[in-house]
Amino acid sequence: MEFPQQQKPAGEGKIVYPPGVKEITDKISNDEVVKRLKMVVKTYMDMDQDSEEEKQQYLSLALHLASEFFLRNPNKDVRLLVACCLADIFRIYAPEAPYTSHDKLKDIFLFITRQLKGLEDTKSPQFNRYFYLLENLAWVKSYNICFELEDCNEIFIQLFKTLFSVINNSHNQKVQMHMMDLMSSIIMEGDGVTQELLDTILINLIPAHKNLNKQAYDLAKTLLKRTVQTIETCIANFFNQVLVMGKSSVSDLSEHVFDLIQELFAIDPMLLTSVMPQLEFKLKSNDGEERLAVVRLLAKLFGAKDSELASQNRPLWQCFLGRFNDIHVPVRLECVKFASHCLMNHPDLARDLTEYLKVRSHDPEEAIRHDVIVTIINAGKKDLNLVNDQLLGFVRERTLDKRWRVRKEAMMGLAQLYKKYCLHHEAGKESAQKISWIKDKLLHIYYQNSIDDKLLVEKIFAQYMVPHSLDTEEKMKCLYYLYACLDTNAVKALNEMWKCQNMLRGLVKELLDLHKLPVSESNNTAMFGKLMSIAKNLPDAGKAQDFMKKFNQVLGEDEKLRVQLEMLISPTCSCKQAEICVREITRKLTFPKQPTNPFLEMVKFLLERIAPVHIDSEAISALVKLLNKSIEGTADDDEEGVTPDTAIRSGLELLKVLSFTHPTAFHSAETYESLLQCLKMEDDKVAEAAIQIFRNTGQKIETELQQIRSTLIPILHQKAKRGTPHQAKQAVHCIHAIFNNKEVQLAQIFEPLSRSLNADVPEQLITPLVSLGHISMLAPDQFASPMKSIVANFIVKDLLMNDRSVGNKNGKLWTTDEEVSPEVLAKVQAIKLLVRWLLGMKNNQSKSANSTLRLLSAMLVSEGDLTEQKKISKSDMSRLRLAAGGAIMKLAQEPCYHDIITPEQFQLCGLVINDECYQVRQIFAQKLHLALVKLLLPLEYLAVFALCAKDPVKERRAHARQCLLKNISVRREYIKQNPLAQEKLVSLLPEYVVPYMIHLLAHDPDFTKPHEYEQLKDIKECLWFMLEVLMTKNENNSHAFLRKMVENIKQTKDAQCPDDAKANEKLYIVCDVALFVIANKSTACHLDSPKDPVLPSKFFLIQDKDFKNDKEYLLADMRQMLLTGKQPKPAPVLGAVNKPLTVPGRRIFTKTTPASDTASNTSTNSSPLSSSTINKNSNSNAATEASESRAQENNENPVIKIDEVKKDEPSLNMTPDAGTEASPVKRRGRPPKTAAAPVAAEKEGAAAPTGGGAGRGRKRAADSNSSAESITIKMSKQQSQNDEGTKRQIDLQSRGPFVSREKEKVRMREPGEETGRAVGTVVVLLGSEGETEIELESSPEGVICDRKDKERYSLTQGQTSCAAMANRNSQGDTKSTRRRVLFGRQGENNSGEKAGGLAVKRKPVKVKSRL
Repeated sequence: MEFPQQQKPAGEGKIVYPPGVKEITDKISNDEVVKRLKMVVKTYMDMDQDSEEEKQQYLSLALHLASEFFLRNPNKDVRLLVACCLADIFRIYAPEAPYTSHDKLKDIFLFITRQLKGLEDTKSPQFNRYFYLLENLAWVKSYNICFELEDCNEIFIQLFKTLFSVINNSHNQKVQMHMMDLMSSIIMEGDGVTQELLDTILINLIPAHKNLNKQAYDLAKTLLKRTVQTIETCIANFFNQVLVMGKSSVSDLSEHVFDLIQELFAIDPMLLTSVMPQLEFKLKSNDGEERLAVVRLLAKLFGAKDSELASQNRPLWQCFLGRFNDIHVPVRLECVKFASHCLMNHPDLARDLTEYLKVRSHDPEEAIRHDVIVTIINAGKKDLNLVNDQLLGFVRERTLDKRWRVRKEAMMGLAQLYKKYCLHHEAGKESAQKISWIKDKLLHIYYQNSIDDKLLVEKIFAQYMVPHSLDTEEKMKCLYYLYACLDTNAVKALNEMWKCQNMLRGLVKELLDLHKLPVSESNNTAMFGKLMSIAKNLPDAGKAQDFMKKFNQVLGEDEKLRVQLEMLISPTCSCKQAEICVREITRKLTFPKQPTNPFLEMVKFLLERIAPVHIDSEAISALVKLLNKSIEGTADDDEEGVTPDTAIRSGLELLKVLSFTHPTAFHSAETYESLLQCLKMEDDKVAEAAIQIFRNTGQKIETELQQIRSTLIPILHQKAKRGTPHQAKQAVHCIHAIFNNKEVQLAQIFEPLSRSLNADVPEQLITPLVSLGHISMLAPDQFASPMKSIVANFIVKDLLMNDRSVGNKNGKLWTTDEEVSPEVLAKVQAIKLLVRWLLGMKNNQSKSANSTLRLLSAMLVSEGDLTEQKKISKSDMSRLRLAAGGAIMKLAQEPCYHDIITPEQFQLCGLVINDECYQVRQIFAQKLHLALVKLLLPLEYLAVFALCAKDPVKERRAHARQCLLKNISVRREYIKQNPLAQEKLVSLLPEYVVPYMIHLLAHDPDFTKPHEYEQLKDIKECLWFMLEVLMTKNENNSHAFLRKMVENIKQTKDAQCPDDAKANEKLYIVCDVALFVIANKSTACHLDSPKDPVLPSKFFLIQDKDFKNDKEYLLADMRQMLLTGKQPKPAPVLGAVNKPLTVPGRRIFTKTTPASDTASNTSTNSSPLSSSTINKNSNSNAATEASESRAQENNENPVIKIDEVKKDEPSLNMTPDAGTEASPVKRRGRPPKTAAAPVAAEKEGAAAPTGGGAGRGRKRAADSNSSAESITIKMSKQQSQNDEGTKRQIDLQSRGPFVSREKEKVRMREPGEETGRAVGTVVVLLGSEGETEIELESSPEGVICDRKDKERYSLTQGQTSCAAMANRNSQGDTKSTRRRVLFGRQGENNSGEKAGGLAVKRKPVKVKSRL
């Protein structure tokens, strides 16, 4: 290798080496070169900048060391030593370098940079020299010389890349510090940072590189922190070009721009001072994916733990929040996910997030609603204070979501919060109180129809509310106080849960019993029925049936499995044994092992429901001990948030419920001793519950616990004679259930009670009557004869037929139990005694049932005042009517008495559901529903619900419709599950209710003018109320079957009065209306009927074949009126006088005669013929209505919503004007006598006007058109008919709600809303000066009228003037006016206004002030 020519200093001819160093040439070996260079290195190391002589002496050597021989030497040791020398040369000769050529300087610094790679291996023998080189360069800032070079950027880029690549975790802090000093000096002392150099720094922040070399990331992070003031401008320029100008080619890192922003923000937010406004611009991009990327970035920036970005940059924060409502689903989803971190890291931002999360909790997308719940629950689990009540309310709402996944997440989330804060008290009592509602809410979900919801509630109860993994004492303490804190509905749900589990255990036991019988066809059929019943209690009924068949097959083949299952459902199975049995059964069914085994999962569902994981004998003993502590006052009741009295009462109720489901667990002397102590307590409810527990569990007391028996008998005798009515009832039943000599025991009670009956002291009659009634029902053979004389001589003659006291004439239709007179309470119990006596005999040989039914019918006809002496108050009469109606219904449940109930008595009983008293209607409907749903009452009583279409209260109509749906579904399901039911279709098939309904409506006392439109409209509504539910599906061509049935009725005569032409005509007219409704609802009704219907001979007389009734009783014009809801317009005689003018105001259109809607559009009895028809009754008095408060007609209205009527509270008890008169009330039942003059309304806020006449019979429920703002105006018949012409037409040719489609738009329900809400229609009418809303009947579709339809509903100026006048006259009396109620068809008001010499009667108009 040729030795290069060296640049020699002036005056020097050769290179001067330090003493002892020979010349270094290419002629010597590498080892010798290294040896000599080490001496040179030491010389330069010892030199300092002040050694001018030495500097000049060794200048030639310095130039020589920069020759190509050294810079390109292949030996790394040589290169290292040369680099160290060059570094010292730059130190010594600073600030001027001895090298003047730019190219040479570039080569030198690139050479030195390459040597720095040796820093990577810290274990190398030469590492110290590499460290010395780095230290020297950093201390002297040698690389700053390169700023004078044109292409210095290449050197710096190479240096930065080298340092970032060599740094590793083996380097100490000094190495990192010198690297930092070296790079920071270049950045801070230079004119700027080029994009290429910036890329070498930023690339280490990208996640991929960050994970590869954490030390390089830390070095870049520290470098950026140190140079933030200098480098921020360069960073801003880079992001500006990429984000705003879209120049992605400026850097290879453009695609990682959002990752870089996140990292830079984490390093120092000051680095992005100028970048954040650019992100706000990107948030509004039209590209959804781009918005999503920015949202993801900002979510991390805002949600970072110590981030103050939201407070420092409010515009960007508000712009980001706007993305919660982005049209792009992934964007909204990302925002919701961000909320969780934000709530946990920045609680101060919860208020800003709440409103946006509220909207997203109703998002159409299921995944978003789901993530809203996850967000809130995760924050709540970290710290309950992070989520406010409003956020928890969103989760509460989603427990009723239409999607199972969302509901499940909401329920499980609430359960986890409850367990953490209420059960374990991790955050104190205040937090537990904040979410105390969770336990009630979770149990309320058990009322949902979905079996998935029920199973999840059971799982939550067993794992989170009362964890079965706890030891027995702790578990029972948890259950004891939980039960005491639950609200009424939650307690009912929990009781129902135990009842369902017990029922399922019973089904499994019956299935196992069938396996013990010989194989036969009947056995297989019964077994199949049990399997289907079990499958109904498991999720996914279709798969459950198949899996249960497979499980049944396994049971038949594996005897050990049957033994384990029998042990599991055994009454004596303990909780620990249950766990073992479940484990063994699961293990047997696990083979062969599969990743997913749906069959095993289904069996696990079954085992979880039937296994006794909470209650066994040990658990009952623990509960009884807790009860004893509460009685003694040594329990922790106050600490648990309940009073001792509440704990005792709820504890007894809990034990009572468990005595039904786990009776054998109570068989211990200790338990019964505690119950005896409860019997001696003064609390009536506690004693009653204790007696009932003895009744349910004491079958072995007489044989095994003689001491308990001897103590119990006197107590039971005393309760039966002098206890409360409920205690007396339970005591009699307890004696009958647990003692062998019950005849003797009952006789010892019966004889003294029968002798002590005294009608003059009614207070002391109630308990004896209850005891006597139940004794006669339980032991009819023993006490039938003495009871007959008691009934004849005392009950009827002395008690029911005499009124000894005068009732309170306060005019109220209902009062509380405490306000009812003792005489009336005794009469009610006397009626019940009659029924119990008859139910015990179960025969009518003595014709006692006929006499009793006549007595009950007379009581209904006389409205409860059997003696008609006018001594009984209206509220007491309501009680007696309810008792009489319920008694007839109770007797109808016994076949021998049902056969002798006449159609007239059936009709009187059914009309109770239209009673004038709200509570009578409510309680009667509930009793009717419970008897029907248990299949205790004959099918004809289902027809009574059709009369509920006339109920003025929306809630009552809705309840009746739900009862219909439930009863019909129960009957259809019963027919499917029971093959033998096919033989009794006439009494089970829901469609067979139609003949009874038609007959009942034909004999409706209000149906007096069969050709009058208003009455036919009422008949049509009643028919549709029932037919709408029956015709929901056309199963087995049922529509044609219904049509055929009605046609057959037209070919018969009314069996009740076959020779009465008018009665038969009414029957045929109702048939025609029914056919009209069926034909317009269904296009398939004209097909052939699958079978010929059977009509009940008790109501219809089949005629000879020669009899043919093909007459159309429903005239064409009447059909058109029913079709369109419009009556023909009369000639406009007064058209010029009463010229219609539009006025501002709000008109409320409500149901009229005889039952008007009191509220809005959510009624569930939508009609196929008039879903938007505006009803009018020109014969009814104007009665004001308050739709805002959903007020009923009674003063003690039970369903008024308090929060909706708070503003009306001051006027609640205002009395009517002195001149206000009450119209005569239309009677129900027997035709009324001549009505007397109207009686003035009762003072002190009477609930309803008293009847003006002396007529007898039942009152129909009232029209309720009252409103706090509405006014009463008279309108002429002609004007009424003109207004009637404005009603909307209905197209009956289309299916569904039959609404005219000409100018309408369909309003669809938004996804995400809770299921089960009624859909209504609101029509907004724009008049000339204001806005009016009309609330229409609900229908399956919501309809919004178009502008042209709106203009049809203009009001007249005459109505405005009348409204203003009436408004002035009614100031301060709005509340009392609303409370006034009129019943049945009413005559015209005596007060009216004259207009042009004519009495003008107008519709009620609700005026809205322009102010």
